[in-house]
Amino acid sequence: MTAETIQLKTPTRVNRDDAEDAVRTLLSYFGENPNREGLVDTPRRFVDAFEEFLAGYDEDPVAILSRTFEEVEGYQDIVLMRNIRFESHCEHHIQPMIGTAHVAYLPDARVVGISKLARVVDAFARRLQSQETLTNQIAGAIEAALQPRGVAVLLEAEHQCISTRGIHKTDVACVTRAMTGEFLTDPKAEERFLRLIGK
Repeated sequence: MTAETIQLKTPTRVNRDDAEDAVRTLLSYFGENPNREGLVDTPRRFVDAFEEFLAGYDEDPVAILSRTFEEVEGYQDIVLMRNIRFESHCEHHIQPMIGTAHVAYLPDARVVGISKLARVVDAFARRLQSQETLTNQIAGAIEAALQPRGVAVLLEAEHQCISTRGIHKTDVACVTRAMTGEFLTDPKAEERFLRLIGK
């Protein structure tokens, strides 16, 4: 994982009026009248919705993990948070991908509050993503912030760009995983992780 993998992207943003005008342009392109009663507030609502969907650009996932604890009586076994529901949008079609993340690490000297693991998943998921990149970014942020003995991340998600368009395949899950440290070098550590998440 490189620092670039987990770094915040900070493109120059257009102003709110330009964003809403872009939505009006799209509505017109598809044959709608953006000034009719049912659509007159749609540009505002659309931008509001996507500000929520893509709020992760304003978060620093490594900073989320910055408050750590060392007083854990020497605990060094696996720390796992499983079944973290996430909602993201694919960067190719801007369609939802909804799934579950399982995130684990083997602490060296420091642990982090477990809610922070879910917050890191959300911080990266609330951006335009590919599932492969999302998986690596979560693992990379934990690796950079905690410097553990190993990190394991497994994501399963349904992509609506496949289920609602294109090949129209439903109930199909994409599975991606990223392993570092002992989870990568020790098959028993990987086995334990997979067993604990029911795989």
